[in-house]
Amino acid sequence: MNSVHPGKAAPYISALNVLKEAHRLRSLNPRAGIDFTSNDYLALASAPRMKNAVLAAIEAGTPIGAGGSRLLRGNCEEHESLEAEAANFFGAEAALFFGSGYVANFAVLTTVPQKGDLLVLDSLVHASIHEGARAGRADFRMSTHNDPESVESTIRDWRAKGGVGRIWIVAESLYSMDGDFAPLKELVALADRHDAFLMVDEAHATGVYGAKGRGLTASYEGRENLLIVHTCGKALGAAGALVTASGILRDFMVNRCRPFIFATAPSPLLAVAVREAILILQQEPERQQRLSELVAFTHGQIKQRGWTSPSDSQIVPYIVGDNARAMRLASALQARGFDIRGIRPPTVPTGTARLRVSLTLNVAESDVRAMLDALVEETEGRLQ
Repeated sequence: MNSVHPGKAAPYISALNVLKEAHRLRSLNPRAGIDFTSNDYLALASAPRMKNAVLAAIEAGTPIGAGGSRLLRGNCEEHESLEAEAANFFGAEAALFFGSGYVANFAVLTTVPQKGDLLVLDSLVHASIHEGARAGRADFRMSTHNDPESVESTIRDWRAKGGVGRIWIVAESLYSMDGDFAPLKELVALADRHDAFLMVDEAHATGVYGAKGRGLTASYEGRENLLIVHTCGKALGAAGALVTASGILRDFMVNRCRPFIFATAPSPLLAVAVREAILILQQEPERQQRLSELVAFTHGQIKQRGWTSPSDSQIVPYIVGDNARAMRLASALQARGFDIRGIRPPTVPTGTARLRVSLTLNVAESDVRAMLDALVEETEGRLQ
C-alpha cells in the first residue's frame, strides 16, 4: 500500500506546515523563462562539443555505468584520463574525481582532517562543508565571513586552550549566495604561518576566473598544504567534482575515504564530458571573456538604475529581507518571463531572503536590460 496512516505522517505534516507558515516551504518547479538562475555560467551544458564528445564515446563503446566502485571493476580509463588531464590543467600534483561537489566536500572533511585537528570554517561556506565538519573526526569552529583576523584569533584561542593538532582553514573562493570573493592571499599566508592546510571550494569560480578558467586559486595550486575542490556541474556544464591535492593526500583518500571506496564510480560518460569541458576552457577562451564582459555590463546597468550591488561577480544578490516578499517578487518576475528564484533561510541567514540573479552566457545584454527594467517596475523604483 502506498498510503500512510495519518498518525505516522503527523510529525511530517506538522513540520511542513511550520515551513509553509514561515514562507519557507519548497517545491520542485520546471524550467521556464530566460535563465537568470542556473550556474551554467559558460553555457556548456548544452554545447555541441559536449554532446558530440559523449556521443563519440558511446559509439566507441564507453559504458554508461561504471558497474562498481573505483577499487573494484569501476575504475575506467575515462576516469584515469580525466584525473590526469585535470591535474595537469590545474597545476596540481594529483586529482580525484567524485560524483558531485557535495560528496567531494563531505568526503574530504570526513577523511583527511584527523581526530585532534581543528577545522576553521568561514561562516558562509556551502552546506556540504558544514555537514562534512559535523560528521568528521576533527573539532570545528566558525570564523566571521571573509575575516582573516577572525580566522587567526580562532586558531590562537584553540591553541591557548590546549589544541595541538593540525589546523584546516576552509573557505570558498567565490561565495554562492553573496557573490563576494574570499581574501585568498591572506588565507594562504595564514595557512603558512600556522603550518595549516587550506581547503578551498572553487565551485563558482572554476571556469570563470583565473587563466583559462583555472579558478581563483590558480596561482597557489601545487602547494603541499593546499586542497581544492573544483565542481564540474556549474561552469563546466556537466556534474561531479575534482579534488586536486598532493599525491599523498590523493592516495590517502583512495585508501581511507568511505564515500569514495563504497560508492559506485561516476559514469565514464560523465568523465568524458568533464574532460571535454576542460579542453573547451583551453581552446575557447572567448567564452570566459564574453562572460566577463556580460558581468561588467550588468553591474554598469545596475549602477545606472541606482542600485548598489554588494557583488562584483556573476552572482548578483538582491536582498529583500522578508521571506514572503522575496517569493512574491520572484513569482512576479517569473510571470514576466525571467527565471529568477527566491532564496530563503536556512540557505541564507534569517532576515536576508533574496533574489539570486545568476549571469550566464545563456542570456544576452538585451535580456539583462529587460530583466532589470522589470525589477525596477516590480519594486516600484525602490531598488536598494
